[in-house]
Amino acid sequence: MSPTQKIAPFILALVSAAAFAQAYPSKPIRLITPYPPGGGVDASARIIGQALSEQLGQQVVIENRGGASGRIGTEVAAKAPADGYTLVVGSVAPNAIIPATSAKLGYDSVRDFAPISLVAESDYVLAVHPSLPVKSVRDLVNLARARPDQIVYASTGNLGGPHLAGELFNQLAKVKMVHVPYKGGSAATTSILGGETSLIFGTGPTVVPHADAGRLRLIATTGPKRSKALPQLPTIAETLPGHDVTQWYGILAPTGTPPEILAQLHAAIVKAAATPKVVQQFSRLGANAASNTPEQFAALIKAEIAKWARVIKSSGLQLD
Repeated sequence: MSPTQKIAPFILALVSAAAFAQAYPSKPIRLITPYPPGGGVDASARIIGQALSEQLGQQVVIENRGGASGRIGTEVAAKAPADGYTLVVGSVAPNAIIPATSAKLGYDSVRDFAPISLVAESDYVLAVHPSLPVKSVRDLVNLARARPDQIVYASTGNLGGPHLAGELFNQLAKVKMVHVPYKGGSAATTSILGGETSLIFGTGPTVVPHADAGRLRLIATTGPKRSKALPQLPTIAETLPGHDVTQWYGILAPTGTPPEILAQLHAAIVKAAATPKVVQQFSRLGANAASNTPEQFAALIKAEIAKWARVIKSSGLQLD
């Protein structure tokens, strides 16, 4: 075989790959949101989905696959064809907390996904029903100590970010608030508005509008420093050092998605996240638009898995 004949297949493969990447996307892209409509993950998906549609010139269709604190939709995405036409919104619960504790998970958060980029970061917001006689973290600690097992907090589901934010609060404050899981942020917030529960560690999209309307009282945020979106609120860590719980939203594809497509999606996400429109939309929801490299996003997920494994081990919590 001549040198030309030996090289020809490689040249053909490169040309085919380039042509494939240039043709992408040739049809709508499915963006799986592993939570019901109305919560922070869903709101983030719709913001970035619309921006990606504009960047890529092809419709991005939001598909809500809620249930099991994000496990169901995330597993669907893990098993989807790795062709660039199915993406998923990753977040702390299904991609870091649950993988740190579940032995019966239908996907591997590291092995089964190709991280593309973050799109936003957000502190949780400690919000209480106006009838609860607290206006600060110290007030809540004192009340919880005086009323053990009587203050009930809602969450988006077992071992979700809001659940673990409450568990970490219990550990650091040496109190015992009672956790009640709901199916998504919208249902959890409704429980507080209706008086079924007293407080929530909620995302900006689920609690800020109700606070603006006087139906909830915002007490503090859960990040390591004060939120740019809600600078008037202190952090919980100012009263309980070590309380650091941050929600993040990012886009992932099934492992095996062609690198040319991943690169194209990454470039589109980075450009979209930097547009004033997207920055403003996330800011209105109490979040900060963000982007990073696939390597940085992968490192974040691994670090978060290790972090929450330590918290869960110390608490004795189990999902399965």
